[in-house]
Amino acid sequence: MMLPGGAMLILLPMLCLLWGASWAATLGGLGDTILGPKEFRDVANFSTFLLDQSSGMLYLGAKDAILAVDTNKPNQPPQMIVWDVPVDRRKSCVAKGKTEADCNNYIRLLEFLGDGRIYACGTYAFDPQCAFLERSSFTLEKSEDGGVKMETGKGKCPFEPSQHYTAVMAGGTLYTAATSNFLGTLFDISRATGPEQERIRTERSINWLSDPEFVSSAFIEQSADSNPTGDDDKIYFFFTEVAKEYDLYTKVKVPRVARVCKSDVGGMKTLQRRWTTFLKAELVCEDKPSGQRYNILTDVFTTQHIPGDPSSTHFYGLFTSQWQREEVSAVCVFSLSDISKVMDGPFKELKKTCENWINPEPVPTPRPGQCLNSALKAEGFESSLKLPDKVLTFVRDHPLMENSVTAAPLLVRKGITYTKLAVTQTGTEERPRGAVLHLGTDRGELHRVAVVGQNATLLQEIPLFSSQEPVNNILLHQGRALVGSPLSLARIQAEGCALYPSCEVCARARGLGCVWTTEGACRPTTEEPGPGDMIDDALRKCDIQEGK
Repeated sequence: MMLPGGAMLILLPMLCLLWGASWAATLGGLGDTILGPKEFRDVANFSTFLLDQSSGMLYLGAKDAILAVDTNKPNQPPQMIVWDVPVDRRKSCVAKGKTEADCNNYIRLLEFLGDGRIYACGTYAFDPQCAFLERSSFTLEKSEDGGVKMETGKGKCPFEPSQHYTAVMAGGTLYTAATSNFLGTLFDISRATGPEQERIRTERSINWLSDPEFVSSAFIEQSADSNPTGDDDKIYFFFTEVAKEYDLYTKVKVPRVARVCKSDVGGMKTLQRRWTTFLKAELVCEDKPSGQRYNILTDVFTTQHIPGDPSSTHFYGLFTSQWQREEVSAVCVFSLSDISKVMDGPFKELKKTCENWINPEPVPTPRPGQCLNSALKAEGFESSLKLPDKVLTFVRDHPLMENSVTAAPLLVRKGITYTKLAVTQTGTEERPRGAVLHLGTDRGELHRVAVVGQNATLLQEIPLFSSQEPVNNILLHQGRALVGSPLSLARIQAEGCALYPSCEVCARARGLGCVWTTEGACRPTTEEPGPGDMIDDALRKCDIQEGK
């Protein structure tokens, strides 16, 4: 079916995206605010968001600048630090064949250090550099000569403003997935900070990483009271790469999830200063009835379905397709438990003669790629440095798992390119009702979709920025969404039935526990809907109230 604006909605078996007559919404009177180039004094190219959840202070990485916005008082002028590149460095960058626009300092990394400082890294005219930002004074630390105190950002930050990249802080240590050379031809997943001897990375092999486009990363910390095996904390990386396991003439791209362990320090001889726990698996987002796969991963949102329980972690992935001739976007969700099962399963093996994958040779003991746990330590393997050479050789040659992590799409939309995703859960732990997907588009809009059981229902399409400003960041904070583009920032209400201004939209949110009252407002209700199609029933009540 065609929607306003030419967008096509796919109705998946068992997974329907319901719609109504009124699509567009505008910013309501719930404290919504948009800041644009005027408020940001023409600073542009916002690419990195870092939010202090306790204070509500939002730090923005931009071209040649870092800004701080108090999201509780968004109309106050933002604080700003200028961190640009000297003229001679910019000239040297241009002389190497780069454009003047790219030979600036695009801030691509902002991470809290835990000591009152922020670690900030920028492209710095294709020579990545990092600096330390004092939060209390909002200044960059200075060196003895009065300039910004800097250290190399290679392996921590991309060289180029547009390069795909992800980073996550785990226990005060930075883990990154980035290009590692000027030409952008080498790729590493690495522990980028910490003691020098523990800064390890991936093996330079196309079997480990094959022209990857990094998307997202997540640190999953084990819960102290629900970890009977003493398992290690893990870092997950999500990316799209060129598959080596398919014997096809066309380069086939596949989405992947890779996992490394926090205590991994590499091998003694084999895999020295390399990961000994690097494993990866294919993510399959597929509509089985049609056979359509969505094989390009563009964003991942990580959330716990039960707050405080790491085992309830789910990863919502935003996909598009290499094979579609028109715009298409899909959302699939993968559980941590399903990923763990695949990582604990059989390995694939690359047959060297024809470069495709076959079933593996016998797996040595202890199992290659597993994280250190109480049982391994009891056997004398207190460190990855003590693992047998045969185990390290096997994991070096077998990074890919035999099985895939599969899921069916929650929704598919044709004619729309979604760029960012965030998710809020509704209801309580005892009585979960569903989820709301907050989806940013390449045309500056925010779409809200309710997912309840097998049904996905489009609630709102909210224009925020100009059609030339793609949404590139969405953060959730205290019931609001902080939505960013390269030029602007919006703060809008993200939770609650009061979001839905009409009976029709409120009816579509019925599965989330919303009901339209006789006073003409959308309010939460604890009443369970009756039998039958709850949304159709609620829409009929709207027609009756409006005298249709």
